[in-house]
Amino acid sequence: MLSARNASIGTTRGSRAELFRMSAIRDDLPARSSPIPTSREITRQRDLHESRPLWADSPRISLRTRRSPQRQDYDCIIVGAGISGALAAHALADGKRSVLVVDRREPVHGSTLASTAMIQHEIDVPLHRLAGMIGVDKAQRAWQRSARAVEQLTRIVADAGLSCGFERKKTLFLAGDAYGRRALRTELEARQAAGIEAELVDAARLAERFSIDRTGALLSDISASANPAQMAAGILRAAAARGVEIVSPLEITDMRATTDCVFLATAEGNIVSARHVVFCSGYEFLEAVADRDHAIVSTWALSTPPGTALPDWLKDCIVWEGADPYLYLRRSRDGRLIAGGEDEESENAYASPQKLRQKAKTIHRKVEALLGLSLPEPDHVWAAPFGTTRTGLPLIGRVPGLPNVFAVMGFGGNGITFSQIAAEIVAADIAGHGDADADLFAFRARDS
Repeated sequence: MLSARNASIGTTRGSRAELFRMSAIRDDLPARSSPIPTSREITRQRDLHESRPLWADSPRISLRTRRSPQRQDYDCIIVGAGISGALAAHALADGKRSVLVVDRREPVHGSTLASTAMIQHEIDVPLHRLAGMIGVDKAQRAWQRSARAVEQLTRIVADAGLSCGFERKKTLFLAGDAYGRRALRTELEARQAAGIEAELVDAARLAERFSIDRTGALLSDISASANPAQMAAGILRAAAARGVEIVSPLEITDMRATTDCVFLATAEGNIVSARHVVFCSGYEFLEAVADRDHAIVSTWALSTPPGTALPDWLKDCIVWEGADPYLYLRRSRDGRLIAGGEDEESENAYASPQKLRQKAKTIHRKVEALLGLSLPEPDHVWAAPFGTTRTGLPLIGRVPGLPNVFAVMGFGGNGITFSQIAAEIVAADIAGHGDADADLFAFRARDS
């Protein structure tokens, strides 16, 4: 298969270089999606976390990588070696395809390190509200697919025997200023209609079981938590054992997409090509796909030292609230309290050291008030940008106007869960049989 394809695209360095004298992207794209610059950036590069996150010092997150690709042509090239790229590699590594994963950083040292790794089936936009935005059927399918993704992630971790602190959890969704008791009851009915089990906990039982003073909560089963760096590194190792090649650091500086092949230029001046290219570059997204459906916001997080005195029920639950901005928290296996929130609709606010201090204090104070206890000062605080969409659903699939180029972005608060969905949808498309839910997450055509 490779030899036939290579014959059709040409194999000389001169013919490859000639491609990069042509226009990279259609001229009719909106102004924000201007042609890919000839400077060092094909993607919007960002400092993905302002300070050092908790996971940066984790053991077992280093991988053996190559300094340069072993070949010029591949069946699939994945740009990004975080959790999204790892899961894509896992899905595409069938023992037959040649698959290359590249990253301009050390693997798993991008946006994956900034994750708090609350692996939820619950989407940021509640089901009943999402139904009003995209229709009941599509909303139900999105939530059902999210629940199945958590189950599949559980199987992947178990099958690979990963040591990444993965634990199944319940989710406690608390009433807040954005979604009160009535909204929770409406949400419960919407979930039950979709076949997604949940329990409505009234104020009295919430106080008795959890010592939390809110008007109510929804308790559900299909969630988990993990060390995201160890999880991504473990999945990449498993993919490498199945023949996936990992090259780092390797920066992609330009791209040309044709109907037969996609060519990528590297910072070293070399060119590699593939039948399909998948951009799993976290919050550094392709200029070519930046559009009105996607926005970057800033978020903040903290963790307390190991062995923090916490309520016993936190061993089994992760928590978030129906508020704006909302608070979310969980307990790690070694007894840390990991919490985050205070999101701002700004793609640069995360970079402010002053905001980092202020937001950390606010999150710390809110958690103390919610749990009714005194917490030690955090030993890690960090900030990061993340992608979001109006519906809370990610953008997954073929990039309009760029043949054979896929991208995954806009993961909001469900990065790991949506990464698994993305891996399944992209792998199905490349295999040629498609995915029944692909339409839920597809990029909109530029003229729509």
